[in-house]
Amino acid sequence: MHSYRGTTTLVTGASKGIGRAYARELARRGSDLVLVARSRPALDQLAAEIRAEHGVGARVIAADLADPSGPAGVVDELNGQRITVDLLLNNAGMGSVGPFFDRPFEQSLQSVEVNITGLMRMTRLIGAGMVERGSGGIINVGSTAAFQPMPYQASYAATKAFVLYFTEALAEELRGTGVRVMGAHPGATDTGFFDNTTAVMDARVTDTPEAVAAKTLDDFARGRAASYPGRRLQRVGSWAPRFLPRTAVTRLVAVINRSLGYHEVQDTGAPAR
Repeated sequence: MHSYRGTTTLVTGASKGIGRAYARELARRGSDLVLVARSRPALDQLAAEIRAEHGVGARVIAADLADPSGPAGVVDELNGQRITVDLLLNNAGMGSVGPFFDRPFEQSLQSVEVNITGLMRMTRLIGAGMVERGSGGIINVGSTAAFQPMPYQASYAATKAFVLYFTEALAEELRGTGVRVMGAHPGATDTGFFDNTTAVMDARVTDTPEAVAAKTLDDFARGRAASYPGRRLQRVGSWAPRFLPRTAVTRLVAVINRSLGYHEVQDTGAPAR
């Protein structure tokens, strides 16, 4: 069993949602933290709460991982403070919901820049030191959305498919090096993912961020190659696309997403930053 106590974990997207839950759960397990997100005030508040409640170290680095200079800036700060990261938890993510041609293109473009390019940059920049040392771990947070095309969430699901295959390939490349790589694939989770839109998640199949975080970290500690930290129904849902014709799967997902109103999403306010 891997122990988090006495290690240092860097969590991206730590200011809210699953990232915030990962940070709290890691602190509960004794890991020092480096918290990365765009919002410094939210990170500062979380870091203060974690230090007070758990007595672990919690440093803050404000960075926009959609910006090509963001990951490099994070690493510069790590080097400047002589911080060695034992576990990289690439959690930062975003996505667009609604018909691709009806929604702002910037939303889809940013999901590619954060979910793919930002994740790759962080993995390369921090993972290189792990490979050189011969120890460390990387958890890339994907989604059950990765296992099939998703009309009305087309760009988001495509980015998570990249995370799935990139993570599995990297895990095999690094097998035996002392650096472990695991993909986590939560399903629908009660976060602010659809904030400021009319889209909603079905509460009957939605997990809590706290449950997702705890299960992910349990699976990594046990040496699992992949984690499905949602309810069993979501894991089963990832199997169907492997056996059914892709056209049938895509049309079925379209029916489900239309039933949830994703085909006629409207904005209700400014996007959260």
